[in-house]
Amino acid sequence: MLNSQYTGRFAPSPTGHLHFGSVYTALASFLEARTHQGLWRLRFDDLDTPRNVLGAVNHIQQTLETLGLHWDGEVDYQSWHLDEYHAVLMDFMANEQIYRCQCSRKDLGDIYAQTCRNQNISDNFLHSLRLKTDNREITFNDDLHGHISQNLAMQHGDFILKRKDNIIAYQFAVVLDDIRQEVNHIVRGIDLLDSTPKQIYLQQLLNLPTPQYLHVPILVDADGHKLSKSTLATAVDLTTPNRVLFQLLQWLKQNPPLELENENVDDILKWAIEHWNVAQLESIKHISI
Repeated sequence: MLNSQYTGRFAPSPTGHLHFGSVYTALASFLEARTHQGLWRLRFDDLDTPRNVLGAVNHIQQTLETLGLHWDGEVDYQSWHLDEYHAVLMDFMANEQIYRCQCSRKDLGDIYAQTCRNQNISDNFLHSLRLKTDNREITFNDDLHGHISQNLAMQHGDFILKRKDNIIAYQFAVVLDDIRQEVNHIVRGIDLLDSTPKQIYLQQLLNLPTPQYLHVPILVDADGHKLSKSTLATAVDLTTPNRVLFQLLQWLKQNPPLELENENVDDILKWAIEHWNVAQLESIKHISI
């Protein structure tokens, strides 16, 4: 696994800072990469422009550097690659693999009923772009959760690649992003596990390799809500980065020795890399803080 590459993904959030939930997943990804002598890439998911905040990118980078989470190579931004996403969409359209959809969220159930699949909707009307799914079984082995299998057509239906507001959908963009950055190992939160079969389906349609996946637990608050930008989770306090890392290691079930809390960032990360054991997170979906 010497040539493995991982990616740390961040979205410039409305609050403009990194909360514990984001840093928790980033640390897991970083440790998995470094333990296997892999490269750790940094990418900003900045396609959802209404949610981007001036200065958020710099704050995120400063937070990562303060915590000793140094990335490899140049930082990548999804917004640099709009032409690439749209070129693939044009190919899909030419091959009749996607179609225009005017359904609103209130029209939708858990499984899309192909309402617009056979309708000839003009490009002049407000619409999203949906990918046609078929009855193939999408299967993969997650490093923590084992064998995962989904039939997209039966369990999700056709899904969106470009929203009505012209913003490229997450599950489409990241497939092209990972290939561009040569990422072959992906570590992210279990809340995104349900998106993985959609991405593998896209990889198969595009004849792209499928990376190895590892979905770690998410952090939740006292009410059981995921720590996220949408719930305005508070920023990580960087006045004592060593204690932040120590706490994260505890939440990652790595059982750091108590004396490690007072060491510097570099020494804590050195210990964490040497002792990283992702199996400690098996069968855990969320961790309350």
